[in-house]
Amino acid sequence: MRERVIINDVGPRDGLQNQPKILSSAEKILLIESLLAAQISHIELGAFVSPKAVPAMAGTDQIVAAFDKDQAEFSVLVPNQKGYDMALAAGSSTMAMVAYATQGMAQKNVHMSREQAADATIAMAAQAKQDGTTLLATIATSFECPFDGMADPGIVADATARFLDLGVDMVVIADTIGAGNPGQVRSLMNRLVRENSADKLACHFHDTRALGMANVYAALESGVRRFDASIGGLGGCPFAPGASGNIATEDTVMMLEQMGFDTGIDLDALMRASDLAVELTGTAPGGRAKAWLKPHLAKQHLNKNDNLK
Repeated sequence: MRERVIINDVGPRDGLQNQPKILSSAEKILLIESLLAAQISHIELGAFVSPKAVPAMAGTDQIVAAFDKDQAEFSVLVPNQKGYDMALAAGSSTMAMVAYATQGMAQKNVHMSREQAADATIAMAAQAKQDGTTLLATIATSFECPFDGMADPGIVADATARFLDLGVDMVVIADTIGAGNPGQVRSLMNRLVRENSADKLACHFHDTRALGMANVYAALESGVRRFDASIGGLGGCPFAPGASGNIATEDTVMMLEQMGFDTGIDLDALMRASDLAVELTGTAPGGRAKAWLKPHLAKQHLNKNDNLK
């Protein structure tokens, strides 16, 4: 049996939050339905944040209500207790909090110190245990910060261990502005896997410097088996200068499948989802492998049909 790698598509949230065109709830639902059709089992639906701060995330409660929980593991971003309460009331059962490896990003994003944001995440973990919900903690700017420069790996390691010890279900190590390189990723993830359980860790990469796939490979070698990716390469943080698109789901799935891993994702249907992301947003670049993937998949189908004659 092939080893499984989980892809969490964050396109409907991280991918759409900073696009020039704000999609309607109906358009977001259409995009999510295309991801489900591609058999993606983990999807970030949206965020319970202030619509004044992030207008693209307005109506997330409508998105949550549109899907049955048994269709996939659906998560939502919550920045604080108010966001958590709203998500819970809307029927969400998997919440994602953001912690920070640097002071500058914490202040810019949530107007808190790094320590205050960490304390809020820990308090939310205790609340999640009471409510029977799942809490994911993303550590932003784990490699480099647009305000403070290089992050301290020791801070990331200490925060990861603390979160897991106090009840967070999974820690996501995020390269928020796509500044990390494979050597840094391997070094940090080797340490985190050694000090914690690999199945409690995930990675979130951006492709700003064209190192996204190389960083996925480095994390794979360290034992990580869960990655965030965004359909069509959509992405970008409105509060982090230099944060361009996330790694594209189609590129990530292609590489993993060619390496012999099992993602459980239908690449043909994923190409259709990528095309839809481009159509809806007008800005999704599409995966860098897409120009090769589409004719390659078409050729595979043609050969298969010829063999059946």
